[in-house]
Amino acid sequence: MANDMIHDIFSGEPNLSTTERAVSVALGLGIAAAAAQPRPNKWLSLAALVVGVGLALRGATGHCAIKAASDHI
Repeated sequence: MANDMIHDIFSGEPNLSTTERAVSVALGLGIAAAAAQPRPNKWLSLAALVVGVGLALRGATGHCAIKAASDHI
């Protein structure tokens, strides 16, 4: 079941432009790097790390599931 979910998230045709991909990777890595700094609130750091990695993966794969879903509406 988990493998199917991972396949669904990372599969699909690239639907991001080169600019969107570059911005996603840059912002994602920046947010993830900022989250790696020691902070008093560990949960906020963890949330920022998850968001940053998600953005970086979105840019690296070139596929955004949310954008793909909104195109079908």
